[in-house]
Amino acid sequence: MIDQASGLRKMQNLQQVKVVAVSGGKGGVGKTNTSLNTAIALGQQGKRVLVLDADLGLANVDVMLGLRVKRNLSHVLSGECELDDIIIEGPAGIKIIPATSGSQSMVDLTPSEHAGLIRAFSEMRTQFDVLIVDTAAGISDMVLSFTRAAQDVILVVCDEPTSITDCYALMKLLSRDHGVFKFKVVANMVRTPREGQQLFAKLTKVTDRFLDVAIELVGVIPFDENVRKSVRKQQVIVEAYPQSPASLAYMDLATKVSQWPIPKQASGHLEFFIEQLLAN
Repeated sequence: MIDQASGLRKMQNLQQVKVVAVSGGKGGVGKTNTSLNTAIALGQQGKRVLVLDADLGLANVDVMLGLRVKRNLSHVLSGECELDDIIIEGPAGIKIIPATSGSQSMVDLTPSEHAGLIRAFSEMRTQFDVLIVDTAAGISDMVLSFTRAAQDVILVVCDEPTSITDCYALMKLLSRDHGVFKFKVVANMVRTPREGQQLFAKLTKVTDRFLDVAIELVGVIPFDENVRKSVRKQQVIVEAYPQSPASLAYMDLATKVSQWPIPKQASGHLEFFIEQLLAN
């Protein structure tokens, strides 16, 4: 995986675009649900939101929303079309960049293919205020690359030992090898707010002892049966059951995301997504 940072660091001034990566290490913690519900809640608040399905080999954003996809990122990388040509519209006016499912070649991109993806982003014409990157599970090079490129990193964790362990492993890699030291945590599928605080305390106890990172609890999403019902309907809960407890928590998270400051200068991370984010 090559580092494109050197070619972009000369770009100093950011436009008003927020880049947020949603990850967590372990699969099944509700990462994509968090990405989509936050994105759609932001769209309902009037933000122009673009969601990148960055699970390049096992994409599921379009399936979760019941959207029909004709072309995806694999067609962009093959040179058949441009990135703007594959963007589809979702609920609340959000835009989605779909990846492909069941393709090992998309998981193992070569350095030149990775560079081609970056160039595709730099040539985009679509305008937006917030880019939400829904990463794959695990700690692959691609997950690390997308996560370190964001201005803000949301880590979704649930009250399972493996979830806490994998979240810790991701923070360790990003802080030790890639200079990412600030993380925002969403405690998902908890029974009570107190349980969410206790889950965060478990994670803090480990990170304070072994890592030099700053973590902040930004969301506590309650366990809600309506989440499962909305998935079956191929909708997100903020759309299908807007007054349910989980919906209200996601709306609160979206409000917080919209208030996070945007850096005035490019950071030392990759920030490779879109050159138009880095210069007027």
